[in-house]
Amino acid sequence: MTKPSVIFNSEHLRAFGMGMKSLITTFAIAFGTGLLCQKIGLPAPFLLGSLFGVWCLGGGITPLRDTLGVPRWFHVPVVLGLGTLIGGNFRPDIMMHMDSWASTVSAMFGATILATLAGLYYLIRIRKYDFTLALLSCIPGGQAEVIMISRDLVDKDYVVALFHLVRVALVFCLTPLILAVMQGHEAVQASNAALHAMPSMMNLPLKTLLIFGAISIISLPIARLLKLPMPHLIGPLLISSALHILGLVEIPRISEFVILAQLTIGGAVGARLAKVPVFELATYLRDAIVNAVIVLSTYGFTAWALASWTSIEFMKLLLAFIPGGLYEVTLLALIFGFDIAFVAFHHTVRVMLVFMGLPMIIAKTRPKPETN
Repeated sequence: MTKPSVIFNSEHLRAFGMGMKSLITTFAIAFGTGLLCQKIGLPAPFLLGSLFGVWCLGGGITPLRDTLGVPRWFHVPVVLGLGTLIGGNFRPDIMMHMDSWASTVSAMFGATILATLAGLYYLIRIRKYDFTLALLSCIPGGQAEVIMISRDLVDKDYVVALFHLVRVALVFCLTPLILAVMQGHEAVQASNAALHAMPSMMNLPLKTLLIFGAISIISLPIARLLKLPMPHLIGPLLISSALHILGLVEIPRISEFVILAQLTIGGAVGARLAKVPVFELATYLRDAIVNAVIVLSTYGFTAWALASWTSIEFMKLLLAFIPGGLYEVTLLALIFGFDIAFVAFHHTVRVMLVFMGLPMIIAKTRPKPETN
């Protein structure tokens, strides 16, 4: 009876070893290109550097491509910690701002519907996609969940993954550049200086680090028990937010962890993009880029119009609206020093809207199986 247990353990050890190899290789490239981008003075250097470095080297060197990636056992704890840090930006006075966010949430809600309809029109009417495949591909948000759902609903789930990866990559690439163009090189320097100014874990009390770790760890089983969408991020975000709003804890942004999160998320996206067979998916890649432009333009125009009518800063609205992945966009807000509570709240509402609405739409629109 002990033999299956030995085989089981050896398989897991082998998988762990392969994951460690992928992690070390990916992080070596990500950190090296991140340092290069930092020296050049690019915005969000470790985020952009890790994404482009892993993507370009992995895509160009075939033997290297298969060794790249961030294993789930490493990615999940980083996202848990990121959610805890994001929740730390919800202060006791946030409840006073909820009413003032009603108009921006409504605008974001309208932009989500408009962007989805525009994407559906392009993919169904012009490119002749099946409705379910088109909807899963163009829905703006819930990347991980949509890709997971698509495996049971369509044969070409890799197309859905490609569409969402392209959209997230464009947000990664364009948002820091938009910041540099609109606010000048001083804004980029300020964002990089803010990253350096974050307190180091070496300078924080042990009690603060233990609270940070405890919230990150216990939030996942609680989120799964409550069946929350995206439990790895929403769980720690909600628990950390509640504790900070009540004034029970106070966790600052931790410099080393913010850099680690950039390397993890940027490297993971870059590794996935490096493995996409571009030549085989040339048609789908073109459609994915066009759809991403449609979606991002819709949110960008909505943010610009709202910024023109109100006193809210355009970049703040853009980060709150633009669907580049909840992990990724909130990390951008963290790096650039924007109001993370505002950004995270809007993205959480959008992701939950997508997550709850998508299954109902598909259930009502999919043809029912014929019965004899």
